[in-house]
Amino acid sequence: MTVWKPTVPANRLLASLSSRSRREFLASCEPVELDFAAVLCNSGERIRHVYFPTGGFISLVTVLDATAKLEVGIIGDEGMLGVSLALGMDISPQYAIVQGAGGALRMSTTVFNRQLQRSAPLRHDLGRYVYVLMNQLAQTAACTHYHLLEARLARWLLMSRDRAHSDEFRLTHQFLAYMLGVRRAGVTTAASALQARGLISYSRGFVVIHDGRGLERASCRCYRQGNDMYELALGKQRRTPAHAE
Repeated sequence: MTVWKPTVPANRLLASLSSRSRREFLASCEPVELDFAAVLCNSGERIRHVYFPTGGFISLVTVLDATAKLEVGIIGDEGMLGVSLALGMDISPQYAIVQGAGGALRMSTTVFNRQLQRSAPLRHDLGRYVYVLMNQLAQTAACTHYHLLEARLARWLLMSRDRAHSDEFRLTHQFLAYMLGVRRAGVTTAASALQARGLISYSRGFVVIHDGRGLERASCRCYRQGNDMYELALGKQRRTPAHAE
């Protein structure tokens, strides 16, 4: 990871803090650039840093064995990596890997715990964010079991788009396989179906969404329900690319 210097912090979880609380918190953060495919934490590993994405986004992957992996959550500028610290647990429950390169604010676990003890507003917002993540995990489990592969792919592409704030982003076959819990051949079949309908194009690890509204119609209802849950819990509507509206 390379160090960078942002002009304005853009993490919406931190933006909900008062100006004074936010200034004090940001003074202890280190701005960094998240590199694509960088592993930030392994499952069962002690959490050394927390991350608040400002431009990049992170996949939370559950690992059953060397061949069985499933993405169960995704963190963008609406949240943070390392929220289990707010529950008193400093062991990572999932494997965390950068899915979208971009900026983030990083803080050591020790400093974060001190900030958490001092700031009631931070504890309040993180409690609500934990609720959102718990819902996301439960929804992913149900979605993986009940919904068709093509609809699930549409949902994850929309979720990635929202966090990339762009209709074009990098997404390898391996990431797509993690996202859907299927073999690479299944990814090819589902992506080809969406491409044949003119909703996306996918080539050499890059996805371009051509018809956002059409992709929403192709998605299962979990995409909209997830956004509604975030708005209910944290009161902030997720932003989508301007031309997707």
